[in-house]
Amino acid sequence: MAGGATAAPVATPIPGIVDIYTNLGYQGEAAAGTGIVLSSSGVVLTNNHVIRGATSIKVVDLDNGHTYKAKVLGYALGQDIAAIQLTDASGLQTARLGSSSDLKVGQLVTTHGNAGGVGGTPSSASGHVTGLGRSITARDDSGNSERLTGLIETDADLQPGDSGGPMVNSAGQVIGMDTAAGGSFTFESSASRGYAVPIGKATKIVTRIVAGTAAQGIHIGKTAFIGVSVGGSDPYYWQAPSGVVVSDIVAGSPIARSGISAGDLLTSFDGKTVSSPTRLTSLVVTKHPGDAVKIRWLDQFGRAHTATVRLGEGPPQ
Repeated sequence: MAGGATAAPVATPIPGIVDIYTNLGYQGEAAAGTGIVLSSSGVVLTNNHVIRGATSIKVVDLDNGHTYKAKVLGYALGQDIAAIQLTDASGLQTARLGSSSDLKVGQLVTTHGNAGGVGGTPSSASGHVTGLGRSITARDDSGNSERLTGLIETDADLQPGDSGGPMVNSAGQVIGMDTAAGGSFTFESSASRGYAVPIGKATKIVTRIVAGTAAQGIHIGKTAFIGVSVGGSDPYYWQAPSGVVVSDIVAGSPIARSGISAGDLLTSFDGKTVSSPTRLTSLVVTKHPGDAVKIRWLDQFGRAHTATVRLGEGPPQ
């Protein structure tokens, strides 16, 4: 085995871990995950899919036992990285960060997290680094897909709820952020492997988010909301251009006032073609609440319509 795996796995607990619980109000569901405390004032790193769709977020700090409300500072969809801020937090213990730049295949690692969403003392699983620079495609139930790249691969047994938790080396230093499949978030891979985002890559994005420094692929601040669920294209529109079928509309949402109906084909958002649910998400996430955008669609009789929609505020994408 490469990399010199002589050191023992680190024992738990380690500082700077929080349990994250989200209410997914528009789906009528709840979810759980994990986070890594980066600042004593409550900046927390987690996976974007942990907080995606959350209408409210509750965080339990495992070091002091306190429960906090949290808001989303920003996220990078294509990297599955998000930063949240705990409300009225101070004096928190922070994680001990290491470096992922010198990782080797075969190196011993331990993952920590809120496996199964049960809370309390974090679960842990030991294993080895089985690959570096890995790429996987992740999908959710809404039809969104993202190609995640540059990941650490491990044979440690990651479970749903571990997402956002720390992967540590034998010195107890965080060298990655666990990224576990489960529930509505799945990997297109037959391999029974876990993955982690290198900690340097994750903290670099969080630093930009906290500083409010815009960059391609990074959304900062509140999320725009159009209020529509979409599916794939429909053979019914055999003469139609590219588009996605509207499957559901949130009552009272911006798009509900446009005249579009469930079953119609949404073809354009802000002058850009909507070719898939992922494409629509990527277009909406570039906007902010209050922005006005033009949408185009075809009704079920093939008639074309156009409307200008002023976007509201909604959950993170």
